[in-house]
Amino acid sequence: MLLTVLGCSGSVPGPNSPASGYLVEADDFLMAMDLGNGTLAELQCYCDPFLLGALVLSHLHPDHCADFTALTVFRRYHPKPSKDPKAQRLPVYAPTDAADRFARAYAPDATELATTDLSDVFDFHVLAEDTVAIGPFKVTARKVDHPCEAYGFRVSHGGRSLVYTGDSGPCDALDELAEGADVLLAEASWTHEPGRPTKLHLSGRQAGELAGRAGVRRLLITHVPPWTDREAVLAEARQAYRGDSRLVELGDTYTV
Repeated sequence: MLLTVLGCSGSVPGPNSPASGYLVEADDFLMAMDLGNGTLAELQCYCDPFLLGALVLSHLHPDHCADFTALTVFRRYHPKPSKDPKAQRLPVYAPTDAADRFARAYAPDATELATTDLSDVFDFHVLAEDTVAIGPFKVTARKVDHPCEAYGFRVSHGGRSLVYTGDSGPCDALDELAEGADVLLAEASWTHEPGRPTKLHLSGRQAGELAGRAGVRRLLITHVPPWTDREAVLAEARQAYRGDSRLVELGDTYTV
């Protein structure tokens, strides 16, 4: 599997850095995980968005899905859309009310909301705590601790595994997903201090502790907001986890 970082800024886009978005590729199949502010522009640097095989959304906070409406415009109104029949409706795996919420975001006005339907360009699938086949991948989803319906994912292919925490505080679901993974792509939104809100985000130390407990081979830190000291977050993670750990950057690629 090849992982490409389309954006890695936490909560909001940062200077020259889109919010959360990742591209996972294997066997000529492209799957996007999250599509936050600015990531559609980056996606076009790597592939024609019509060539996406699937989109998986961890949750519906804007920094993880804001560019979905832009993708709707791209796929619906592009003057030269793909002629491949498989590209006509993009499979989208997302939380329960995604189809309705994206229709509301896209509807031009309140009077047209009732008739706004995105099914001409998207094939929505509601996420559940299950393992599903998406192209060549097996994707296991588990609900994680965040203030909305949110999921972490384990993506497996060819005996290798990539785990993405999405946004979450420490929880048993993350430990289950991450157990023995080759790569853990973990959010870390702040440094570790008393009084941090629970069931919201990981600190650098908590991301490192998760990687250590799970025995992962590599830890990739992402989703650091522009107001947080990235190097301090990484230093915390490295104190808690002695394996290979690093901060991801826009445009980075990693072989899993």
